[in-house]
Amino acid sequence: MGIVSGAWRRTAAGAGLLSASGEVAPTIFAEMSALAARTGAINLGQGFPDQDGPDVVLEAAREAITRGSNQYPPGRGIPDLLAAISEHQQRFYGLSVDPDREVIVTAGATEALAATLLALIDSPDDEVVVFEPFYDSYAAIIALSGARLRTVPLRRPDFQPDLAELAAAVSDRTRIILVNDPHNPTGTVFSAQVQQEIVRLADRHDAIIVTDEVYEHLTFDSAHVPIATLPGAAERTLTISSAGKTFSVTGWKIGWVHGPAALITAVLTVKQFLTYVNGSPFQPAVAVGLRLDEDYFRGAASAFADKHALLGDGLRAAGFTVSPPQGGYFTVADATALGGADAAAFCRALPERAGVVAIPLSAFVLPEHRDDYAGLVRFAACKRREVLEEAVERLGSL
Repeated sequence: MGIVSGAWRRTAAGAGLLSASGEVAPTIFAEMSALAARTGAINLGQGFPDQDGPDVVLEAAREAITRGSNQYPPGRGIPDLLAAISEHQQRFYGLSVDPDREVIVTAGATEALAATLLALIDSPDDEVVVFEPFYDSYAAIIALSGARLRTVPLRRPDFQPDLAELAAAVSDRTRIILVNDPHNPTGTVFSAQVQQEIVRLADRHDAIIVTDEVYEHLTFDSAHVPIATLPGAAERTLTISSAGKTFSVTGWKIGWVHGPAALITAVLTVKQFLTYVNGSPFQPAVAVGLRLDEDYFRGAASAFADKHALLGDGLRAAGFTVSPPQGGYFTVADATALGGADAAAFCRALPERAGVVAIPLSAFVLPEHRDDYAGLVRFAACKRREVLEEAVERLGSL
């Protein structure tokens, strides 16, 4: 049949997976997870927990299955979960969200992002501004939508964007400013000054702000501040989050997006032709989770801060230079002193050398920018404490 044409090619190219000869490479996550399986290495590459979430949430899913919540839920999501999302946003952030008109339940945050970009990109001249390094699906979805990707670099030591570079990236061609805060892969939390500048630029250039806030309850130094809470932001902001990271149920794929009704209608119009609906028995369980008392959320953040401290201390002892995260699942470390100036080669050799898998930060940037992040490696802290202890002991052999 020869070369198969179609939008999938620009999607693969956007994700950096399409070679000059037209071959599609596996994602770095698939490659490294396969290495972990083959070598028996501890997998600190892919960001999924190795512990289940709170019992009360798991039991709610079991009960939902037993009582027959196994067919299609409403297209927007079950009313109780829509209400719980609205209550959650009011309780934690003071945001007033209409559960009937301003929220959609999605198949995880990834579908929410895809539906949003596919709904709102209107021309190949439209641009999406993204902070780099970026979660790998961003470039793929932007390429699928047909828009142009513009990046703003995040650099060590604090991975905060330069405000002048941010202003230079945003123009009248900017359709969407895509914000991931807390940020994957760097673990940074954007400063108030950065958030204010994003809102100012969006207003000046009539851009839509789309925020990926899946790590909202895993911040370590201060409470999360959604951009939608800033003056003038709510009317042009779509806020995305999910249950996976907060409740350690990444396989359930229950996410949501909320914002102005007109924008939500646009996203729903596309979303209903993607997955249509999903996770019927998991939706009432997530509603239970969102209504847990604040001790649960504080405890989750504290537990992750402790895990990052353990991982960071072990990495330093092994000879890495560590950038302590402010939130999320991941710790970034510089492996240059250990012969890891080429982090991609270092990570491919690490399972055999030390029995640990990690991900090079260069996997999260455009090919032309990989040299800027060449020695940096991302380690996942979302594992049991004893697993992290074993991992840092193994890394000590480097």
